[in-house]
Amino acid sequence: MIQVRKVLYPTDFSPYSNRAYFYAVGLAETYRATLAVAHVMAPGAADGHGPGYWRAQLEQVRPGNPAIPVEHALLEGDPAAEIARYAAQAGVDVIVIGTHGRTGVDRLMMGSVAERVMREATCSVLVVKLPRGSAGR
Repeated sequence: MIQVRKVLYPTDFSPYSNRAYFYAVGLAETYRATLAVAHVMAPGAADGHGPGYWRAQLEQVRPGNPAIPVEHALLEGDPAAEIARYAAQAGVDVIVIGTHGRTGVDRLMMGSVAERVMREATCSVLVVKLPRGSAGR
């Protein structure tokens, strides 16, 4: 039987990662696992928001079921590398991550955080994408 004790939900607060949230919460609830919610800030990002802003955004992400234990992690650096590093250090069993679902040249030029996480993570990764024609695409 599969044992899941900790589920990591990395978010960039986009509709793509929001969709993955429901899968992450479902897994945490089903397996009575801890839900770790993480956001990675780019070093020196000029988005006008500092760590306090992102910490407040992160702390708002909580499942409706209060029985699900929640941890929050604000990370800084390369998103894929930091997600994989955090997952390994925190003993995460599965990462549930959203993707923009880019293909072909777009993916090659822009890269894919989800794809890099799949390659770098030492645990299982569930990649969730928005259905074709959904908002945000």
